[in-house]
Amino acid sequence: MSFESAITFFIAIFIFGITPGPGVFAILAKAMVEGPRRCFMLALGMTCSDIIYLTLACLGLATIAEHWSGLFTLIKWVGAAYLLWLGFKIFTSKPSLKDSTTLIARRSSLEFIQGFLISASNPKVILFYIAFLPTFMDLSSLDSRDIALAAGLTLMALMLGLLLIAYCAHWASKRLQSPTAMQRLNQCAGGIMMGAGVYLVSRS
Repeated sequence: MSFESAITFFIAIFIFGITPGPGVFAILAKAMVEGPRRCFMLALGMTCSDIIYLTLACLGLATIAEHWSGLFTLIKWVGAAYLLWLGFKIFTSKPSLKDSTTLIARRSSLEFIQGFLISASNPKVILFYIAFLPTFMDLSSLDSRDIALAAGLTLMALMLGLLLIAYCAHWASKRLQSPTAMQRLNQCAGGIMMGAGVYLVSRS
């Protein structure tokens, strides 16, 4: 991969990362209530899942999306149920001006798993990478260094995009300081989270 291809690859992955979907919705909801720092492990989980798909695409394992459809279906339902539960908890939580932290997976390990499930539930991601990668590299002559470079660029681009969304969402939420506004914020964040769950389970 040339330097120019690497830059273009980075920009394309960044745009892909901020495209609206369940992951972006989950980041928005969490950032609005808990702040951008609490979104790091959530974003990292989603990014690690994407990197696994990227690696599989590089190795030419597109058939995994077809042969493991049952596993992907199970992951999709588990991830959707988790998002719905978290969204309901946020939606029904009482507003607090002193501490707006709610019940969105307080432990980092749970946040990471949540993010991983959200991204892993979409096997079409691997098909995207299979169609996307030949533009930037020759998949027939890949070596470990090429895969490591692509994975590193993907890690940086996705994390940058997701955390940028988190900071923007938090900046907007800080403008809401009254109890009524905080309650509406929780309801909005919970609604977004539940919407992400519905979208996750309803898409084909």
